[in-house]
Amino acid sequence: MPAEDILDEILKLAESNLDKREVKDAQIYDRLIYVCRCMSNRACVRLLMACLLAKIDNPTIDPRKPYTEINTSDCFSGRTYDEAYLTHFIMVNRLPCNSTTAFLTPAFRSADQPLTKDVTLIGRPRQLYVSTVQLLDDVYQNRVSAKALLIDVIRILIKFREEKQQRMQTLLSALQSGQGALPLSSEQIVTLVQQHLACRNSSRLPVLVVAAAYKAAGMCLGEQVKTLNAHNAADLQTGALGDIEICLIDENNVITAYEMKTNQVTVDDVDIAVQKIAHYGERVHNYIFITTENIAPSVFEYAKKFYEQTGGTEIAILDCIGFLRHFLHFFHRIRLDFLEKYQELILAEPDSAVGQPLKEAFLALRHAAESGE
Repeated sequence: MPAEDILDEILKLAESNLDKREVKDAQIYDRLIYVCRCMSNRACVRLLMACLLAKIDNPTIDPRKPYTEINTSDCFSGRTYDEAYLTHFIMVNRLPCNSTTAFLTPAFRSADQPLTKDVTLIGRPRQLYVSTVQLLDDVYQNRVSAKALLIDVIRILIKFREEKQQRMQTLLSALQSGQGALPLSSEQIVTLVQQHLACRNSSRLPVLVVAAAYKAAGMCLGEQVKTLNAHNAADLQTGALGDIEICLIDENNVITAYEMKTNQVTVDDVDIAVQKIAHYGERVHNYIFITTENIAPSVFEYAKKFYEQTGGTEIAILDCIGFLRHFLHFFHRIRLDFLEKYQELILAEPDSAVGQPLKEAFLALRHAAESGE
């Protein structure tokens, strides 16, 4: 049976009774629950799915050997199963897994040895990797079948997805019903975003702050945001000038680039920006660093001197909240448009960039702000 058909059959079996359980061994099932529901790392469950699918597809392989570099008759390419079959399956069924292959995460990227219990994988949380490897060993030792395990993986992920959707719907409903008569002021929105930026794993948020500003004011400015690159995409890989690129409406040449920094901007950062500007080939009007850290006066002054050397590109360094405060006061009448665009961008981001807790935190913070709590 082709791997696509295997996944379809597994899905039907899982959906037919979400409360059923194939894995009877309590210890194995507890391990499975932990791996499937670990919020801080979604790579391990995807790797587990790839190895289980391969084992069902070809019972002769060792599920602990998802690397052809191992060069034994029972090894296989876990990445092939992952990318060729799981990517589409996960996307179509909106399963809470990484949007890209697990085999590009550091712990699984370049292994050339079996994932046995004596192998130490470097990743966090450590217990997650221990449990994942143990589940592969459970299949290898015939303590549980790969099919039973995969059916329960899909069941757990579906229930996890539904729980997340229910929580989001509850928060959105509370937000809609709790809006006061007086809309939030610019300063209240600044405080709301500042609180959101203070949450854990918020490094993607400054990008969304600036993108939301341009999406709200774009028609007034005659400018638009080019499609945002993935959170983990390097500028060298994408050919992008920065994390956000702005162009005139109906044109494609970048006139303003924004580079986000969650640490202090350095002289080296400025030098790299100058190199990007020089290689772009078209005139860039502004190259702006947005940072959530303090701005060193010496670096600020260093950046200013490149205006003539770059043929008219201004390099500036702004702090994220300062940028937002000025924007909201300058465009006071569209401040709520900004807030809506920011919320839309947050909710649309994959969990790998803006995790579910961060999405829920924003909705809860906004509800508290609008209801005066």
